[in-house]
Amino acid sequence: MNKECITYYKYNALGAIMYIKKIILKISFISLILFNSVSISNSADTIKVGTLLPYSGVYTVLGEEITNAMILAFDEVGNSISGKNIEVIKGDTEVKPNIALQKARKLISSNKVDILVGPVSSSVALAVRNLVVQSKTPLIIPNAGANVLTGEKCSKFITRISFSNHQINAPMGTWLAKSGIKSAFLLAPDYAAGKEMMKAFKTNFEEAGGKILGEEYTPFRKTKDFGPYLARVKNSGADAVYVFYAGGEAINFIKQAKSFGLGEVMKLTGAGWTTSPLFIPAQKEAAIGFIGSLNYVPSINTEENKAFIKAYKDKFGRAPSEFAVQGYDSGKVIIKAIESLSGNIKDKDKLAEAISSVSIIGPRGPLTIDPRTNNVIQNIYIFEVVNGDQGPELKVLDTIEAVKSPGEGCNL
Repeated sequence: MNKECITYYKYNALGAIMYIKKIILKISFISLILFNSVSISNSADTIKVGTLLPYSGVYTVLGEEITNAMILAFDEVGNSISGKNIEVIKGDTEVKPNIALQKARKLISSNKVDILVGPVSSSVALAVRNLVVQSKTPLIIPNAGANVLTGEKCSKFITRISFSNHQINAPMGTWLAKSGIKSAFLLAPDYAAGKEMMKAFKTNFEEAGGKILGEEYTPFRKTKDFGPYLARVKNSGADAVYVFYAGGEAINFIKQAKSFGLGEVMKLTGAGWTTSPLFIPAQKEAAIGFIGSLNYVPSINTEENKAFIKAYKDKFGRAPSEFAVQGYDSGKVIIKAIESLSGNIKDKDKLAEAISSVSIIGPRGPLTIDPRTNNVIQNIYIFEVVNGDQGPELKVLDTIEAVKSPGEGCNL
């Protein structure tokens, strides 16, 4: 083969290689565009709900109750809202503010969640508050009760579906005074929530003519022996003791108060979590006679509540608590808010406004959001623990309808 032929084939082969490379580059570029389009499409077709709840530590059961019931609400609509699938991404706060803030940043920045649900602890809620507001990520609170969250630190991006500490306890002060209780002794853990609850009760009790004969605050999560406190309560001569405890402390207090014979000389009353359905199986007959106030009790006689209890038992094999109801209602609020926007949740301002505009009738009764504070307006139930067919149960004595939280300092 002569030199000209070799040169001809050499340059034509090189041209063919370059041509093939150009085709490969074009195919790769088109594939990349198609891949990104699919990714964007998939993202647009998914509603991402991030949870900031405890899945480890002392409040694990509360995180599970809230999450289980919220997922139940999503299951009831086929895990889809306005044609978009719902994805729940969990963040374990470990009930630690610094950990919760890290998890919140990840959920917002990396996972790109549309809505956050949580937390249980008020200290955790306050830790993530500024991040939520600055990033315009709507936060639905299914438990944390610090008054300030829908008071001085309120925001259009924060909607509380659970309660404020004032909201649960203030009505009980008025109700007990009007029921003939003329004096009371206060007892609660020594931390912000305990003091907020006692203050709310005390204010209304005194305004209604009652008198506080004493108050004690026990070391938070450290009190196992209530004997010294029970002695002071018993010797006070009060008509009633008003308490708030939760978890192991609630179980221990109720059992020890029974052994001490406190119920024989005065009424045992308090914030309803003290004899929550979660704790009664351990408290047993010692809880009988306790009078409490709460935003939900299982004996509410409505079709909505009966249907919820059945669905929860069928799915999870146990009866729901007030914490489960708050999770379920959080899910229902999300569904209704997004439906009102026909699934278009790109505008976070509009999404936040839609959430705070929702009204539903759920297991605990009518639920609306106060436009002044973004705190739930709801019924508060006064109950007594009585001996039922299957052991102790919560019997509704009275219903205080449409209770609001004052929301002092809130300027939405």
